[in-house]
Amino acid sequence: MNKEKRIEILKRLRAANPHPTTELNFSSPFELLIAVILSAQATDKGVNKATDKLFPVANTPQAILALGVDGLKEYIKTIGLFNSKAENIIKTCRDLIEKYNGEVPEDREALEALAGVGRKTANVVLNTAFGHPTIAVDTHIFRVCNRTGFAPGKDVVKVEEKLIKVVPAEFKVDVHHWLILHGRYTCVARKPRCGACMIEDLCEYKNKTEY
Repeated sequence: MNKEKRIEILKRLRAANPHPTTELNFSSPFELLIAVILSAQATDKGVNKATDKLFPVANTPQAILALGVDGLKEYIKTIGLFNSKAENIIKTCRDLIEKYNGEVPEDREALEALAGVGRKTANVVLNTAFGHPTIAVDTHIFRVCNRTGFAPGKDVVKVEEKLIKVVPAEFKVDVHHWLILHGRYTCVARKPRCGACMIEDLCEYKNKTEY
């Protein structure tokens, strides 16, 4: 895919959604961090259901630590892998208190050192909580980038590297959200909704559908 096509795709996505953000509910960097840890192999909707009950009761590292692993599990037991997620969140809360004064660090290395936080989670927090031009690649973005030809790559890191390289600076902060929403609602896994797609004429997918 050439540069002109990519820029036109980004312009259309921006025109349709000028101020995109995550569909996870949060009101602080810490709440976002916890929500993203919980969102691994879970839907944002499912995470929001749990955190809508958890955060009014405990939305600081100190408050969640006070709940303990078993207390936390009561709030997140509807989410997949809740046992290991509860253990990781408690460890992360302890680290945030001991090393960072209860604050979420604005630093990739520090974030990735926290329990349950990988590259993708760190990228989401840096981008959405702190406005860094990082691009987190999940299954939706991986699919969209490969299917459309926008930024193909054989794994998520390769796709991320390609996106960092080909997306102009003015679009970098928002591109993660545009692509994830496009993959979630239009360029869906089983059968993309090409007929309802605003970038269908620019996309290089060969097996387009009418719907």
